[in-house]
Amino acid sequence: MERKFMKGNEAIAEAAIRAGCRFFAGYPITPQNEIPEYMSRRMPESGGVFVQAESEVAAINMVYGAASIGERAMTSSSSPGISLKQEGLSYMVGAELPGVIVNMMRGGPGLGTIQPGQADYFQATRSAGHGDGRMIVLAPASLQESVDLVQDAFDLAEEYRGPVMILADGMIGQMMEPIEWKEREKKPAPDTAWAAGSGDGGEPRFITSLRLDSGDNERFNLRLQEKYKLITGKEQRFEAIDCEDADMILVAYGTTARIALSAARDLRGEGLKVGLFRPITLWPWPSDALLRLARQGSVKLVMAVEMSAGQMVEDVRLAVRFEKPVHFYGRTGGMIPEPEHIAQAAREALKQEVTA
Repeated sequence: MERKFMKGNEAIAEAAIRAGCRFFAGYPITPQNEIPEYMSRRMPESGGVFVQAESEVAAINMVYGAASIGERAMTSSSSPGISLKQEGLSYMVGAELPGVIVNMMRGGPGLGTIQPGQADYFQATRSAGHGDGRMIVLAPASLQESVDLVQDAFDLAEEYRGPVMILADGMIGQMMEPIEWKEREKKPAPDTAWAAGSGDGGEPRFITSLRLDSGDNERFNLRLQEKYKLITGKEQRFEAIDCEDADMILVAYGTTARIALSAARDLRGEGLKVGLFRPITLWPWPSDALLRLARQGSVKLVMAVEMSAGQMVEDVRLAVRFEKPVHFYGRTGGMIPEPEHIAQAAREALKQEVTA
């Protein structure tokens, strides 16, 4: 097993190459610039193609083109750039094209700041561009998990024929941690009989998201919804730490979850039973697992912790079905929460519920 100390963005790029990515199109934006920079060197070495596109719009449409012929393709950007890719994402959903998109989030709105943020949650989890499309959204909390999830993302994209997003914050991209490059189980080559080209009889196969007949388009949409039900049933991922005896459960994702875990352990040191629930799939959200934990008799409240003004907290409320109080603590605009501030917010929330 190979072990290496790497920067987050470079580890993500290397993971994509090891997963068989053979086409990458990107455009510079902080804090993800090391991904295209690394790809520009490594992709030609691996027999793939790197293109620095003229814009984010061009990059996502190049990925659409590469995916149309059955190639494993990826693009990356950060918050404003991902906004520009929304049209192309919807086209990929409408054409059922697999592909991986990395969003290394920064603080917004607008151009905002280059500091980390988590305020793209709604954009990622509510739809893939316009229309009723969805995409699997994976949220790593460490560089090892980033590497593993990037490699998983290509498999998931091909299994369900659609885009998959890695939703990380700028800290993931810029930090350095040791990576273990594991031997992954080799899966059978995916069936790409759907890809653009010529069939066995020479008939052309076209890729398009255009369906002018409303009946045809409705049938397609209903089939998509059935696929999303399947994904929701099979692909929910989460981590629960010290939740089985908890009086209070903190819910956080990405690097914020690491900070929240420090706060939870500090509170345990004070005698307060606090656990952490970390969704790894932000869509589909692991609602059943959180509801089961929240329904424990010991749990008095749940508190969402985010680097936003409050977005994931809505999914937390839906998950617990308003059966337990849900509180919120967040920093926004590129500010990073600190363990002591989370702990203080937790103490105040717990006191409020006990005295209510």
